[in-house]
Amino acid sequence: MKNTQIVPYLFFSGRCEEAIAFYRTALGAELEMLMHFKDSPDPVPAGMLPPGFENKVMHATLRIGGARVMVSDGCEPAAGFQGFSLSLALPSEADAAKAFAALSEGAKAVTMPLGKTFWSPCFGMLTDRFGIGWMVTVAE
Repeated sequence: MKNTQIVPYLFFSGRCEEAIAFYRTALGAELEMLMHFKDSPDPVPAGMLPPGFENKVMHATLRIGGARVMVSDGCEPAAGFQGFSLSLALPSEADAAKAFAALSEGAKAVTMPLGKTFWSPCFGMLTDRFGIGWMVTVAE
């Protein structure tokens, strides 16, 4: 299992391009690749996509800092993000404050405001406008 990586794959139920634009602005995410369902070299099986999803994102890859996150609109009408959070480790308190403020814009909830903890000079948790949980931290 040496050199194995776990890469998060997030499904946005029709809001993927909106999410990509948000993370590009909020976190400086770089779009490495994007393919719509209509551009697939293999036809999508009949009945798999909801009506109108032909123009939605089949697969995209974002780079946020040194990490990759894969994203898609998926094939389901509703996304459910529960039981996990993405941990965003930043080099400084200023960087953490900037990222936390950007991710908080339109957020569903700020679970823990950004502040000092016993393990970090700067840590906070929130659920962004897409329902993704984030833990923003600065490593000591």
